[in-house]
Amino acid sequence: MISATKAIVINSLKYGDTSLIVTCYTLELGVKRYMVKGILKAKSRTLKRAYFQPLTQLDLVGYHNNKGNLNTIKEAAVNYHYKTLATQITKQTISFFIADMLNATLREEEANHGLFEFIVTAMQWVDLHDDVANFHLVFLLNLTKFLGFYPVSNLEHPSYFDLNEGLFTDTVPPYYFITDDKLKLFIGLLGIKFDTLTEMKLNAGQRHELLSILIKYFELHLEGFKEPKSLAILKTIFS
Repeated sequence: MISATKAIVINSLKYGDTSLIVTCYTLELGVKRYMVKGILKAKSRTLKRAYFQPLTQLDLVGYHNNKGNLNTIKEAAVNYHYKTLATQITKQTISFFIADMLNATLREEEANHGLFEFIVTAMQWVDLHDDVANFHLVFLLNLTKFLGFYPVSNLEHPSYFDLNEGLFTDTVPPYYFITDDKLKLFIGLLGIKFDTLTEMKLNAGQRHELLSILIKYFELHLEGFKEPKSLAILKTIFS
């Protein structure tokens, strides 16, 4: 079936000497994987390798199947050209980390327009703004809304946050939890939007603490989740 959709590239892997296997999150079809044959050959083609860098935003027409097999791309064009994401080392590092996180968390082959628009809008925001040191923290927390485990804020002054259950409590949780200074940091992250990022005043240690909490939170709620290799590079950039 030939169908058109907007898409954002999540991952691309070399296949053989000349081809790529590309994972995209699409507006109309959710996660789709494509075999792009011959794209690494020296001769120019309609499809260019640059189209398949992480988080590139595309309009594509593909031959899509519903059997879990690899799909193929008939046409593709970039629909948003990043201004700074590929040239500024900090933003480039953030983008690789975000792409790795999406590759580890997005699995459904079904449409979720809200999630798609969130990813697209977030990446355009970070592309156009300078104060982005805390962007990845706000992105990850808001991503949990779409994955089904956004923290439940049901107490005005909780003593603990239960990472296993995803809720605030005044009773000591039996397993993974945060309290005291870590809890205050985490509560401070709730409700922050990209346009209010400058209100977050974090030093490098606090930023690393929050990131570690969020990664553990993802590990506890997503079966098979493993922290991405790009995490270490991200921590180095913001140290």
